[in-house]
Amino acid sequence: MRRHRELLSRRHAATCAPKQCGRPRTIRSIRALVLREHGTPPTPERQSTTWADFLRNQDEALLTCDLFEVRTLTGTRLYVFAVIEHITRRIRIPSAGAHATGGWIVQLGRNLLMDLQDAGSRARFLIRDRDSKFTAAFDALMIDAGLKVVTTSIRIPRMNSLMERWIQTCRTPHPRAPEPPRHHYMNQPKRNPAVGIVRRVHDPARKPETPRKPLPGRSKRKSG
Repeated sequence: MRRHRELLSRRHAATCAPKQCGRPRTIRSIRALVLREHGTPPTPERQSTTWADFLRNQDEALLTCDLFEVRTLTGTRLYVFAVIEHITRRIRIPSAGAHATGGWIVQLGRNLLMDLQDAGSRARFLIRDRDSKFTAAFDALMIDAGLKVVTTSIRIPRMNSLMERWIQTCRTPHPRAPEPPRHHYMNQPKRNPAVGIVRRVHDPARKPETPRKPLPGRSKRKSG
């Protein structure tokens, strides 16, 4: 009898179980009506905008900025703030300094806005990375001026590829760039008074000296 009751209970559960869980699906015509009322087209007519399409469609209203460091010939480290217009590829460098602080970046943002206003720029978006030197005051300044700040994702330099390529060009040494200054003492021999041996300071740019050839007609003396 126990096995009979279990068999009936399993059969009853299988026949009475709903075919699908949850709420039944809405009719296609009703779904299309609701989407049309909210101004959203149906799925086949809906287009997904990629980042490349966004850059291509909004190039007239795009600005990209970045803060990077460079080294001078004397070894001094400078921080350079650069801005590029996507439509004209025009590069603006408001300033460069040895210390990059939040207040300094905000002041450079004010200078940039004045330059854009004088040039009659119609930019509406500003692309930047997630550098901590771009504070909330900088974003608030741009928003008040009518620029929407677009932050790139983490470790995706392709989102700001135009600026990254230009920075790489700045850091690549030019084949005709001047050489670092060489000191005169690098080519002078130095004598150690304790040992009496003359040695020459190593200079990577100095060519190795070729050994002197013996004069013709002179032969080396053989030791007896």
